[in-house]
Amino acid sequence: MKTSDFLFELPRELIAQTPAIKRSDSRLLIYNRQTSKTEHRFFRDIPEYFEPGDLLILNSSGVIPARLHTVDDNGEPLKNEIFFIKSINVSKFEAIVKPGKKFKPGRIHKLPGGFQAKVESIKDDGLRIFELADGANSLEVFTKYGEMPLPPYITSRESEPERYQTIYRKEYGSVAAPTAGLHFDQSVFNALEAKGVKKADIVLHVGMGTFKPIETEDLENHKMHEECFCITEETARLFKETKDAGKKIWACGTTTIRTLESAIQEDGTLKTGWQTTDCFIKPGYMFKAADHMITNFHLPASTLIVLVSAFAGRENILRLYNEAVALKYRFFSFGDSMLLI
Repeated sequence: MKTSDFLFELPRELIAQTPAIKRSDSRLLIYNRQTSKTEHRFFRDIPEYFEPGDLLILNSSGVIPARLHTVDDNGEPLKNEIFFIKSINVSKFEAIVKPGKKFKPGRIHKLPGGFQAKVESIKDDGLRIFELADGANSLEVFTKYGEMPLPPYITSRESEPERYQTIYRKEYGSVAAPTAGLHFDQSVFNALEAKGVKKADIVLHVGMGTFKPIETEDLENHKMHEECFCITEETARLFKETKDAGKKIWACGTTTIRTLESAIQEDGTLKTGWQTTDCFIKPGYMFKAADHMITNFHLPASTLIVLVSAFAGRENILRLYNEAVALKYRFFSFGDSMLLI
């Protein structure tokens, strides 16, 4: 298939710059894949679509304040930017830099808090490998001194950094939020629990691939970046129990879908522990793990709209997106949500 097959027209004013005042007040477009019926509700209504015994699986990865500027000898910030991508070990990490000419191998950069980072090497894709002096913990340095890495289409800085985190995050390691989960608040979780819905976590640390556009004309030629994920024994147990009971698996977000589909084995169970995936789910893919998906509205010609098109059909998704535009739904990370059942 061609990348251009996943384009749609989006007025700039529909790109959400701030989230809904209350998380669960986001709008919710529901599409039933069996009946082709469409509904328009609010996210707070989503518990009505679950049945007792169903399992909701969420990505509990938290966002690192990944953007950091180097400083001069007086501790004043410079324009040189280091954007954390992933840890290699406690003090060593990969990063995108800007401008590249300032980050040559061997150069040492001063960071806020008196820390120093040495450029060890440059990878083929331009990423730099850094090591902090004295064995300092890179995650701790970025968490304390970094800025939240909002996507480039969010130009407003009105929102509190907390609103770009899910309320259920546990382990930090992502450079972008698993945004489908931003709509959940405690009232929704309480309603799901009262209905007898079970809940489980996976962790997939969202990497730089989420920012990488599809640059090839043919989808088959696009290469996904590798991301780390983890399935716990408890999540695998709940998954098997739910499937065996004939109940439904609800995946919150494309990251959860990719994790489940990467971890499922031939016997229908999930492989546990830390793993990696570079899977690119495209139309024609046969889903084995998830029955329903909660997702946001994604960028044109992105790997994410390709994935949801695989789940619900390209023509259906483009029709639903056009309907959402006509009804002035809000798009992308801080925007509204979609339920595919």
